Amino acid sequence: MPPPRPPQRPAAPGVGRTGASREITKAGVMLETAGLTPTSQGTRITWSDGALQRADGPFTGDGDVVGGYALTRCKDKAEALEWTERFLRIHPEHWTVTAEVREIAES
Repeated sequence: MPPPRPPQRPAAPGVGRTGASREITKAGVMLETAGLTPTSQGTRITWSDGALQRADGPFTGDGDVVGGYALTRCKDKAEALEWTERFLRIHPEHWTVTAEVREIAES
């Protein structure tokens, strides 16, 4: 039997899966799919036990599976990391969610 889930904190107005999606769309940062730079140029941000942790690439052989993706248009990596952290914080604290932030490879 799985352990009971801790109570979830109520989200701020306009925040949550749908609210965050609307916020990111309204900000004009959503894009389409494209090739990415190597993981050696990436940063992963993990939300676990109510805390954020960052790790710079490369990321190899860890067996993780990508369950979804979002591409954003940001002025620089710092802004991309900020949007990613805001998105990860909407998830319940007992979840472990990792996002990898990488630039779109220009041809």
